[in-house]
Amino acid sequence: MSHVASLWRHPIKGYGREAIDKVVFAAGQSMPWDRVWAVAHEASKAEPGEWAKCGNFGRAAKAPALMAVTAALDETSETITLSHPDLPDLTFKPDDTPNALIDWTASLVSKDRALPSHIMRLDGRGYTDSPFASVSLCNMASHKAVETHLGTELSIHRWRGNVWIDGIAPWEEMSWTGKIIRIGGCVFKARELATRCMSTASNPDTGVRDADTLGALDHFGHQEFSMLAEVIETGPVAVGDTVEVL
Repeated sequence: MSHVASLWRHPIKGYGREAIDKVVFAAGQSMPWDRVWAVAHEASKAEPGEWAKCGNFGRAAKAPALMAVTAALDETSETITLSHPDLPDLTFKPDDTPNALIDWTASLVSKDRALPSHIMRLDGRGYTDSPFASVSLCNMASHKAVETHLGTELSIHRWRGNVWIDGIAPWEEMSWTGKIIRIGGCVFKARELATRCMSTASNPDTGVRDADTLGALDHFGHQEFSMLAEVIETGPVAVGDTVEVL
């Protein structure tokens, strides 16, 4: 039976990932604490309090080294600790000391790109890659299909997903658009597939581009990986919970 293999959130868009064991999803919102903050660059057109496209923010598509960042969030104090193999750990509060992150990440961003400028916050829906509050549902079997095609093991973190599902056929999620998905005590509506970019080519352990993930997806006839879903019924989800397509 298909089930939740793992759950991941990304408190700062493009800057780290964190595993969690359980979460309560709220209708009309993204995963709690997922992409609440984002780092706008010098050329960003993003407006405070409004969603904006991913091109307005720092991300591994333009700065591959960012892929190797991991995060640990203390929800009560809203303090985040970021780690990277080439840097000392950084513990800071994005709302109180934003320049700490700007300074910490300076060496990870090429100087010929628009440099990090300031941190923005968007509660509830977060800075997801979609114009609606989305949760990304990823298929372990599809990931393994990409691994098999490339002939090498790959980290699932290349895809920066929220809910990883095991026990379904490769690319089965491609047929879910418009369908209702029950996961644990929560109900989702599958909205659209996530089209991928060069971020996925970067190794989450090293931050170095080392795999032709886009070429692998092209081999399968598309450039998509994972389903972006909308929460339509509030409820809890935990690792190990059953996944059912209604």
